[in-house]
Amino acid sequence: MKVLLVGDIVGRPGRNAFTQIAARLRAEGRVDFIIANGENAASGRGPTPEIAHAILNAGADVMILGDHAWDSREMVAGIDMEDRIIRPANFPKSAPGKGWVRVDTPEGPIVVLQLVCRVFMQPGYDCPFQTADRILKGELSGDKVIFVDFHGEASSERMAMGRFLDGRVTSVTGTHTHCQTSDNRIHPNGTAYMTDLGMTGPQDSILGREVEPVIKKFLTGVPQKFDVAKGNPALEGAIVDVDMKTGRAHAIERIRIAI
Repeated sequence: MKVLLVGDIVGRPGRNAFTQIAARLRAEGRVDFIIANGENAASGRGPTPEIAHAILNAGADVMILGDHAWDSREMVAGIDMEDRIIRPANFPKSAPGKGWVRVDTPEGPIVVLQLVCRVFMQPGYDCPFQTADRILKGELSGDKVIFVDFHGEASSERMAMGRFLDGRVTSVTGTHTHCQTSDNRIHPNGTAYMTDLGMTGPQDSILGREVEPVIKKFLTGVPQKFDVAKGNPALEGAIVDVDMKTGRAHAIERIRIAI
């Protein structure tokens, strides 16, 4: 089975790119299942339930969030209304929503698990390594096809998770930094890995935002309004070819496709 992993969808340009390109890839038979990160989908911030459902309706089988999960107050209550929207599993136990989901497909179940990094991120998250170990030994002990999204800043932390989970999950891929990395590979025990899937949104930008205000902020130190850019939207991510019987990844292909 071919699974498309979509890097952070940023604003309306990102949503439009996802809608058009995901539908094209599915129609061409290049992908069978889609996991999309939508945590910047609403003007570069966390989505409302309405926007999250639009991403699901546009083709995502699962939508994942991240540290911006609660930017929209409506999502605090809305996340529990849809099983296929998940937030990091190492959020505080009192947080709404859940950190993983199991989706049945004609070829067997697929599990999507999300974790958030701690290095250079907000305080208060549980240890992602211990959380992953606990869940994989507990609720997911009988599952083979497991896709892990590790959302955070530090490349080293994400690389460590990839090695830590090698042979235990199908893939470990990173999101959050909006900069696609070229280290897509299969680790020795069969887990696909990539430090960051990149960004689905305007490529003529700085991390999806208009260029000039960001440069002005660096030059002056004065706060600016960072509107979402519009130019040259594209979808970035990866396609993982997975053996549904063993859960091992055969290949991981890095992609960047413009509208």
